Amino acid sequence: MTKPCEVSWFSALCDDDYEFLGNPDPRLQSSFEHCRNIILGAEKGGFDNILLPSGFALGIDGTAIAGAVGALTSQIRMLLAVRCGEMWPPQLARQLATLDQILDGRLTINIISSDLPGAPLESAPRYRRTLEVMEIVRTLMSGRDLSFDGEFFQLDLEAPRFCKERRRAPPYYFGGLSDNARDVAAKAADVFLMWPDTVANVKEILDDMRARAASYNRTLKFGYRVHVIVRETETEARAYAARLMSKLDDDVGTATRQKSLDHASVGVQRQAQMRDVADDEGFAEDHLWTGIGRARSGCGAAIVGDPDQVLAKIKSYQEMGFEAFIFSGYPHAQECDLFSRYVLPELNHGPLEIST
Repeated sequence: MTKPCEVSWFSALCDDDYEFLGNPDPRLQSSFEHCRNIILGAEKGGFDNILLPSGFALGIDGTAIAGAVGALTSQIRMLLAVRCGEMWPPQLARQLATLDQILDGRLTINIISSDLPGAPLESAPRYRRTLEVMEIVRTLMSGRDLSFDGEFFQLDLEAPRFCKERRRAPPYYFGGLSDNARDVAAKAADVFLMWPDTVANVKEILDDMRARAASYNRTLKFGYRVHVIVRETETEARAYAARLMSKLDDDVGTATRQKSLDHASVGVQRQAQMRDVADDEGFAEDHLWTGIGRARSGCGAAIVGDPDQVLAKIKSYQEMGFEAFIFSGYPHAQECDLFSRYVLPELNHGPLEIST
């Protein structure tokens, strides 16, 4: 039997839920009700975890959503995106420890190496600051007192009583393709997240990250973040992909991508390169469709096919070493239901166990 993997869904906190890409629908805009319903649907469908993304300009606050929905769920974990450039690390540690108690230990953390809104920082110092935040938060959440003399933070304080009682630091999920990002992941992340890419590039990145982690006497687990379109037949799946793009104005798509704070990152540039080499229907390789990237920044490709084809694609990634998957689709609640019925029952899956 294939080794178990963690299977996560995605809740649309950043006004990025559509029936037709590039055409906002008021019914699908981010709100507590809409995001709550996606999360509850994912738990009902049997998903192990759910990503709560974060975008300063576009998104509603994921921490508040996680706290509110935490009281309504009992099984699904919550992968909270934390924009670590926006928070004072000791307060962030206390906030996350409180949230972890609300969730009864179901909190996982997606570290985002963000700017302080309105105060951009060059990549190298920004990632150095990110590493400091990760170290400070992990120390305090583990219940250990802190004496820290860094480039950005100089702190000497006891861990909050609440953290000392819990003594739990949730695992860090972290992504990025620049050298700065890869090095921070190798030093301090637990799960290295990738956006979709061709098989050859995926293997190169995995080899590089394994070597980088080993140089710090560490090992990493690997996660794959990708959209999905699954239907009873491949013809239906491809037709739905075409329908999804049928009302997109390319100028609107370009403007949407440019609005994102990460639009110039190495990872986003790689998604654009895949679109450039894709075939006339937007496929960069079998069942990997890049059309979605025409209308959004970040993760820009989808696995498209019938249930057997989608399952085979996922299992091929497992064979490469991926132990965690974060899926999404449009509209998110609808595709969540389809994936939970067509694919999830065929996967050997469960929450990723990580010792931090």
